[in-house]
Amino acid sequence: MSKKTDIVIIDYGMGNLRSVQKKFEQLNANVRISSTPGAISGAGKLVLPGVGHFANGVKKLKESGIWDTLNQEVLIKQTPILGICLGMQLMARFSQEGNAVGLNWFDADVVRFNVENKLTHKVPHMGWNTTEVTKPCRLFANMPTQAMFYFVHSYHMVCKQAEDVVAMSTYDYPFASVIQKGNIYGTQFHPEKSHNWGEQMIANFIDL
Repeated sequence: MSKKTDIVIIDYGMGNLRSVQKKFEQLNANVRISSTPGAISGAGKLVLPGVGHFANGVKKLKESGIWDTLNQEVLIKQTPILGICLGMQLMARFSQEGNAVGLNWFDADVVRFNVENKLTHKVPHMGWNTTEVTKPCRLFANMPTQAMFYFVHSYHMVCKQAEDVVAMSTYDYPFASVIQKGNIYGTQFHPEKSHNWGEQMIANFIDL
């Protein structure tokens, strides 16, 4: 298997990673789960999933030694990385959830949904929703400009740089659902739970 599909899913104790691994395996990717900085530094591509509290995610990444390794691999070596849900949010500068500082790969803050009608738009935002592509991105190759994906989140990212946002979704108001800056990609939704279009997106990441 070429290094092109030598993928490490980062285990920092935040969420069920097996479903992510299974989806990559179904697409014949050479993928493994690891919590060791050494394995992460040898990967051709990285996946940073996650479900849970932002500040706790930061704490676990730092305690495991993964935090510094991520910065080295992603910023210096330019290894492609896909952040999923909390994994995407951790790429931001700051989050209201625990008032914690993130990886600061994006000039962005993570804020709680501030919906006007709490009866029609309950928080967390949970279920299927449409994404609309706002600028070209290789994650959306062979896909329509609008597609349905599965979301579960109470917080969302607000990017200060419009060019970092490649797709938007709406839940009472528009929010960034896919971001990209160079080799760094993030999805607020769960592609591994999003059936056909989610599978296509993962295949596109494998093929980067």
